[in-house]
Amino acid sequence: MLDDRAKLLLKSLVERYIADGQPVGSRTLSKVEGLDLSPATIRNVMSDLEDLGLVASPHTSAGRIPTSKGYRLFVDTLLTIDSSEAGNTFAISPVELPTDQPLKVLNSAANMLSSLSHFVGVVSVPKRTSVFRHIEFLSLSDKRVLIILVSPDGDVQNRVIHTPVSYNQAELLEASNFLNANYAGLSMVEVRARLKREVDVLRHEIGALMQAAVAADSDTEDDGDVFISGERNLLAVSEFSADLKNLRRLYDLFEQKAQLMRLLDVSDRADGVRIFIGGESERMPFEDVSIVSATYEVNGQVLGTLGVIGPQRMQYDRMIQVVDVTSKMLSHALSLNKS
Repeated sequence: MLDDRAKLLLKSLVERYIADGQPVGSRTLSKVEGLDLSPATIRNVMSDLEDLGLVASPHTSAGRIPTSKGYRLFVDTLLTIDSSEAGNTFAISPVELPTDQPLKVLNSAANMLSSLSHFVGVVSVPKRTSVFRHIEFLSLSDKRVLIILVSPDGDVQNRVIHTPVSYNQAELLEASNFLNANYAGLSMVEVRARLKREVDVLRHEIGALMQAAVAADSDTEDDGDVFISGERNLLAVSEFSADLKNLRRLYDLFEQKAQLMRLLDVSDRADGVRIFIGGESERMPFEDVSIVSATYEVNGQVLGTLGVIGPQRMQYDRMIQVVDVTSKMLSHALSLNKS
């Protein structure tokens, strides 16, 4: 356990390093208001903090910087957030997020996170069962058909299927009309179940197209997707721009969205804002990276996760406010869409 003096020194060191990005020495800390300690005493305490793995000494400087363990202790026990400043920091209202289409709302939320944080904004797309309001089949070429699915929310999805035989447009129109008249509003899971019972009584070409549509939907269903915004912001972060290998690994993470989804899924079971600091676990394998995340919901049901990805040296108090406010705004915008 750290005594109050050690906690105050660690808090001052982390805050100064976050602000300046330079290793912090005992002389600098001796000037911090409220410490009232000699440089010699500060050096002794700093040595103890280093022995505990909370700070480290870069080879090129006599000062010290926080470690992942030091950031974790700072975030968990020493960080103070002035909630009264949130309104001044974010002079924005829920109407700035579009409400006409859910996917537009999610993409706008990712852009907002990136813009406010100056790092990378990420928003996971809810896992959902496909339900269609309208379907169309359009002939592209011999044995290739475009399926256009419109969801009840107005989202439009296009899928190309390869059929064993060729269909003319009249046959495709007949299949579209039949499917819209008899199956609209059902999930693809429900359509699949009904097809097993009804396909024998349907005209061959209609049944075959319907089965192809269901199969195409099954092939594209996965564990969700994620909107990413602001990757280029990391080029301005000294910790990344000075280590192109590390930056390339981080960009690979954004390309491998399945891995990024696993990182975000950690906070699906948590209330409020959560912080993951690099190197703490297999979930966050990047030593120099932190994620500040929160869930968003509609009518009390958690739909997904959003967050900010940036360096360990970030203003955690501000990032917590950015994520918390955006989460509330996104939940509100999606609620308007549902109403």
